[in-house]
Amino acid sequence: MSFFKKFFKDIVRDRKSDDDDTVLVKGKPKPKYYGTVCPYPNFNASNDAAVLKSAIESKGVDEDVIISVLVKRTNEQRQKIKAVYEATTGERLDQALKKALRSDLEDVTLALLMPAPQFDAYLLRKATKRLGTDEDVLVEVLATRTNQQIREIKMAFKQEYDEELEEVIKDDTSGDFTTALLALLKADKDESTQVDMDLAQKDAKILFEAGENSKGSNVSDFINILTSRSGPQLSKTFQKYACVSDMTLPKALEMELNGDIEDCLIDIVKVSWNTPAFFAEKLHKAMERRGTCEDTLIRVLVSRSEVDLKKIVEEYHAMYDMSVQEAIWHDTKGHYQKVLLGLCGPC
Repeated sequence: MSFFKKFFKDIVRDRKSDDDDTVLVKGKPKPKYYGTVCPYPNFNASNDAAVLKSAIESKGVDEDVIISVLVKRTNEQRQKIKAVYEATTGERLDQALKKALRSDLEDVTLALLMPAPQFDAYLLRKATKRLGTDEDVLVEVLATRTNQQIREIKMAFKQEYDEELEEVIKDDTSGDFTTALLALLKADKDESTQVDMDLAQKDAKILFEAGENSKGSNVSDFINILTSRSGPQLSKTFQKYACVSDMTLPKALEMELNGDIEDCLIDIVKVSWNTPAFFAEKLHKAMERRGTCEDTLIRVLVSRSEVDLKKIVEEYHAMYDMSVQEAIWHDTKGHYQKVLLGLCGPC
């Protein structure tokens, strides 16, 4: 049974403490690094730009060299390579790679070259410009980024597409779902790691009264609490909810709501409870059916490679009894496979 099946079925267990997620650096606590892509030692942007130029211009294009450079450099280092490449060749690196590569390999390579805010803005644009809005992507991006990252995404979106992201969301969504997304876009969610037990008890009662204990559902109360509290605070609220109700909050949401707002709020609950498990589930769903969802693989692996991909890989193994690398090996092929495996790190 997967992590979230257990979560939906059983009484909410104590969340694992994050006390071990810090290390001492020069006597001061710093967050541990759970990314799979680390700064490349002895980095030299000029050398890398020259190597990429040679690989792109070689007969047949040397994809192996291109991959070996890009997956072993951080996004910050890739931006420096891009700047040097354009200064020395007069051509943008992304444009050169677009001409040289094809299909999924081209897509993942171009994603790696985008600064993080620009990549997220691109994902949101793509999710709202299709025939039919991709609601899952909207929620995934907005529910898993920090306040500062959301502010940067809005700036990048305006700069890239000359539109306000809020207005695009209003035009492409409706009802309570729009309200929830706009609440996330305010970028004023509590990011404290401290937990207020009295608030958790109060919020649990409000959520119970707004859903199970009333005729109809007061969706605004669900939205206000779930989009404004920190992950640790919400986790404690979920535990308190299980004390005032005969069911867990996710199950209550399933029973009380429907459509996009139900999916949205349940995803926020999942993210708050265990963000790496949320992304592990995304990767599993992308590969479990016949026909791989390449967009999801690229989106998750690129966006989390310098955040928490190590944890996602660990959660995947615990939830599905196989490594994500094995799943990728079975579901993809060629140079595209090499990029994805390179981003995941060793088994």
